[in-house]
Amino acid sequence: MSIVEAVILGAVEGITEFLPVSSTGHLTILEKLFGHTIDDPDITAFTVIIQSGAVLATILFLRKDIARVVPAFFRGLFDKQQRDNPDFRFGWGALLGSIPIVIAALLFKDAVEGTLRSLWFVAGALIIWSGVMAFADHAATQVRKQDDVTWKDTLIIGTVQCLALIPGVSRSGATMSAGLLRDLDRVTVTKLSFFLSIPALTGASILQGVQEYDRISTGVGWTNTIVATVVSFVVAYASVTWLLKFVSKHSYSVFIFYRLALGSLLLVLLATGTIDHK
Repeated sequence: MSIVEAVILGAVEGITEFLPVSSTGHLTILEKLFGHTIDDPDITAFTVIIQSGAVLATILFLRKDIARVVPAFFRGLFDKQQRDNPDFRFGWGALLGSIPIVIAALLFKDAVEGTLRSLWFVAGALIIWSGVMAFADHAATQVRKQDDVTWKDTLIIGTVQCLALIPGVSRSGATMSAGLLRDLDRVTVTKLSFFLSIPALTGASILQGVQEYDRISTGVGWTNTIVATVVSFVVAYASVTWLLKFVSKHSYSVFIFYRLALGSLLLVLLATGTIDHK
């Protein structure tokens, strides 16, 4: 991998991580176009690790919310009267909602890092989940706000988030769709998606960094991995800022049409043999 490729991949990760268009799907497509074997362990680990840059950007962006929610969560653990605080409920829910994807990632690790990396899965997931997003966007009443979020909401949303282990579904697309179908408003589900990303992506990045340290050293290279992570951090901060402003005034239609177009193009390229699925 060249340093230019690392910068491009980092930028794409930063742009797409929190948009409901599948960052992993985009990275997988680009890695293939750059000539890499997309299910090689070092490429798979690289794809996961550079997400940590986007996570750091999220933590920085949500620092005021985190500074409010985290203390409220710990106060509620030791003081029953504090458990009626919406910030405690939100923090508890975000933690609870992060558990399903951790379990699923460990149970289906081989499939996630192998079979599901096929571009056929990416194309299919981009198109199929577009239909789910369109239904959720149309059916949502958006009558519930952040203070209305319960542990049941986050557990359901966190369970649906497991589908994002399939490249092309999109972690944010899964969580946002599930949140809308729970009648939460777009800003709330978007912010909740940000919160749910922190433990899930941080844990995955650390695990891949430890397990695949040597393979990255002799493959993609740690310099490229670090450069891509830094770029993803910078770009993701701008992306997060823009997304919250956008969803406060617009539906997800533009993302749905984009997913359909990209998935259809990918299917054509695969069907004509222009690119190989692995």
